[in-house]
Amino acid sequence: MTFPIKSNLPQPTRVYRVGLLVDAAELRGCVDMNLLAEVRKLFAPVLAGFVPDPAQVPDYLDMIKPAANADHGDYQANFAMRLAKVQGKKPPELAKAVVAALPPNDVFESVTVAGPGFINLKLKADWLAAQVRAMAADARLGVAPAESPRKYVIDYSGPNVAKPLHVGHLRSTIIGDALVRLLRFLGHEVIGDNHLGDWGTQFGILLYGYKNHRDEAAFHADPVRELARLYILVRGLFKKEDDEDDEATADDPVKEACRLETAKLHAGDPENVALWKQFMPACLEMLRPIYDRIGVKIDHALGESFYNPMLPGVVEDMLAKGIAVESHGAVVIPNAKGVIPKTEEEQQKEEPPALIRKRDGAYTYTTTDLATIKYRTETWCPNTMLYVVDTRQALHFKTIFAQARRWGYEATEFQHVMFGSILGEDRKPFQTRKGGVAELGDLIDMAVQLALKKYEESYADRKAHGHDVPELTDDVKRDIAEAVGIGAVKYADLSGNRTSDYIFSYDKMLATEGNTGTYMQYAYARCRAIFRKGQIDETRFRTTPPAIVVTHPAERALCLQLLKFEETLQSAATEYLPHYVTGYLWDLAKTFSGLFENCPVLTAETPELRDSRLLLVDLTGRVIHKALDLLGIRTVERM
Repeated sequence: MTFPIKSNLPQPTRVYRVGLLVDAAELRGCVDMNLLAEVRKLFAPVLAGFVPDPAQVPDYLDMIKPAANADHGDYQANFAMRLAKVQGKKPPELAKAVVAALPPNDVFESVTVAGPGFINLKLKADWLAAQVRAMAADARLGVAPAESPRKYVIDYSGPNVAKPLHVGHLRSTIIGDALVRLLRFLGHEVIGDNHLGDWGTQFGILLYGYKNHRDEAAFHADPVRELARLYILVRGLFKKEDDEDDEATADDPVKEACRLETAKLHAGDPENVALWKQFMPACLEMLRPIYDRIGVKIDHALGESFYNPMLPGVVEDMLAKGIAVESHGAVVIPNAKGVIPKTEEEQQKEEPPALIRKRDGAYTYTTTDLATIKYRTETWCPNTMLYVVDTRQALHFKTIFAQARRWGYEATEFQHVMFGSILGEDRKPFQTRKGGVAELGDLIDMAVQLALKKYEESYADRKAHGHDVPELTDDVKRDIAEAVGIGAVKYADLSGNRTSDYIFSYDKMLATEGNTGTYMQYAYARCRAIFRKGQIDETRFRTTPPAIVVTHPAERALCLQLLKFEETLQSAATEYLPHYVTGYLWDLAKTFSGLFENCPVLTAETPELRDSRLLLVDLTGRVIHKALDLLGIRTVERM
C-alpha cells in the first residue's frame, strides 16, 4: 500500500488500483457448479403449480437447504409445512404431491418424505462424479461470476496514522480484505478505501510532543521511530492514559495543550500545517511495512484531511434542506428516526442527535462521514457501501445512514459490517505483557516466532521417529513460519462469526489439529506431498481430467463437499460473513482426511482408480488454496 502526499491545503493523494479479479481468459469456458442452485432449479417449475402467486416461488425455494444430518440425505426441502397452510392440506400429503410432480432427472438418487413433511434429497454418485470432473477442468473451480455485477465501496482498516497499527485495527483490516477478495472473485467491482485518521486529536499529541519533548538527532535519524516514541510519551502524561476525548480537557493541562495544537492545525496555523506535512510521510511509513507483511493492498487512502475542505458545504447544504438545525450555537442532525429530543422525557427515550458543527465552529467525525458518503457516491456511483467497523459504532452509523438517505442518497445501500472485540485469555481486551494495547507488528512477530519453533519441534520429532523429512534452508523455514504465523492469526480472526468477541490465544491459533489456519495449510501441503512422492505432474488432471470412479463412501463425500464450494462463497458474500468459508474449509479438510485414511491413492487397485483419486486430491488442494487466498492467507508446499 502506498500513501504519496501532496498538499496545497493538506490532503493525501488518491491511489488508484481498482479492478476486478476476473479477467477474460479466466471466464472462457467457466462452468457453474452451484449444487444448491441446481437442486432449487429442479423444484422451481414444480412449485409454480402449487403456490397461488408465482412471484412467491423464490421464497419457497429458499427453504431448500443442505441437510443438517447427512444420514437423511444431501439436501432437505422444508417448504411443505408452510405451503400446506396455504393449500389447506396436511404437510406430508402436500410434500408427496410435490415429489410426485418432479420430472425425471439424472440428479436425484432418492427423494423421500419424512416426518411432518420434510423432503430429503440424495444426489446420484455418478452425477456428482461428472460435476467434479467438469469442476477440475475449470480455472475458476466451478464458480461462475455474477450475472448482474454490483459495484461496492468498502471502508476498512482506517487507522490513525500518527501511531503504530495496534491489535484493534486487526479485525477491520482482515475482515475488509477478505470481503474485497471474495466479492471481486465473484465478479463484482470493488473499491477499497482506507479512511485514514490523519487530521484529528492524535496529531495534536504529536505536535505537542515534537515542540516540547523531541530528540532532534533521533528525529533526523529515524523520524518514524521518534514520532512513535513521542506519541507514547505524551499519552503517558495524560491523567487518564487511555482517554483521547478532546471535549474533557480542562482538568488535564497536557491534554488541553494537545487539544489547542489540534485546533490550531484545523484553523490553518502555518507552523502546525507545515509540521503536519513534515510528519505525514513518516506516519504513513509506520503503516506500510505491516500492510505489506500481511498482504493487504487497499485501493485508496483518502483520510480525514482530504474531506476537510468539503465540511462547510456539508453543513450549509443540510441546513438549507432542513435536515440539520441550529441548537444552542451548534448544528445538529436528528437521530435515525428523524427526531431531535427536546424535553427531558424525550431525551431519556430517544437516541441522541449528532453534532455536525460545534459551538466553536469545529466539525466532527459525523460531518466527515457525511462528506465521505457524498464524495464516494458522486465519484464512484456504487450500488453498496460497506463499513467494516466495530460494533461500538453501531449508533453512529445508524444515524449517518438515515441522514444520508434523507439527504438524497437513498439509491445507495449502506451496510455497517460490524464486528466484536479481541479478548485476552482473561476475557478482557487483549493487551501486551507490558500493558497497553498490543502493537500489530509485535503480535505478528510473536506468531511467526512460535510458528518457527513449532516447525523445528515437529521436524525433530518426525526425524527421530524415522520419517523421511527434507532438509530445508533457513530462508525456506522462515518463509514457512511467516506464512503459517500470519495465516494462523488471520484464520483465527475470520473463523468465528465476526459479530462475536473472540479470545486471542497463540496456542489455539497455531494448533495443527482442529479448525485452524495451520491445519488447513497442512491439508494443502499434504495434497501436494502426494504428487511429489509419486513424482506426478498434476497438469493433466486439470487439462484432460480422467473419469471419477466412486467406489467408497469417502469418495462420494469428498465429491459432494468439493461441489459445495460455490454455494458457500455466495452465502459468505451475501451475508458478509467470511466464517462461512472457514467452516467450509474445516468440513473439506475432515472429508479429505476420510479419503486419505480409507482410500489408497498411489497404491490404488487399478490405474483408473488411482487417477480418479489423484484428481480428487489435486482438486482438494486447489480448492483449499483458493479458499485460503480469498481469506488473504498464503499456502506453502511443505510443512
